[in-house]
Amino acid sequence: MSTADAQAAGATPEPVGARGPSAARARLLRTASELFYADGVRAVGVDRVIAEAGVTRATFYRHFPGKEALVVAYLDATDRAVRAAVGDVPQDAAAAGEWLTGMTLRVADELCRPGFRGCPFINAAAEFPDPGSPVRRVVRAHRDWLQDAATRALRAGGHPDPHEGGRRWTALRDGAMVAGYLDDADAARATLRDAVEDLVRAR
Repeated sequence: MSTADAQAAGATPEPVGARGPSAARARLLRTASELFYADGVRAVGVDRVIAEAGVTRATFYRHFPGKEALVVAYLDATDRAVRAAVGDVPQDAAAAGEWLTGMTLRVADELCRPGFRGCPFINAAAEFPDPGSPVRRVVRAHRDWLQDAATRALRAGGHPDPHEGGRRWTALRDGAMVAGYLDDADAARATLRDAVEDLVRAR
């Protein structure tokens, strides 16, 4: 999974209330995640999500005030699933390099997965142009975390310029996400893997 950035269909919805997640809310979020990733956020209406999730309109609005809130929940669940999958950045130099390589390989493996349609965060940002919207704020938070995690891993590994290295890692990851969807996924995977190996080895 990509971090990478990963696909939202398998993300675990957040709990609702002290008694845990509502089954209807979880079904709505899972259905929306699959549809939003496959067909695009703007192309999928609330009515379709309600119909495919098998809930009533009243149930939908009991859990989400509107479609934008559902999109935010979808992206937030994806973000939390990615963070949980990769774990924390180790402090040991060798382990930090292995961590960043491992996170990169998760991204690379996503590129060759059947049904891959690119990064859900990049896709959502393209459909919500207002940088101040709640959707773009979730996208920004995820991307800030990604770059910060790469920067911290490179710093722990002894990279001479971890801030620049973190920016380069993010650019490499973004490019691979787009190339993996539009071009040769195997070539994009190999290029990303080799470029990040060079980045991690820089001294």
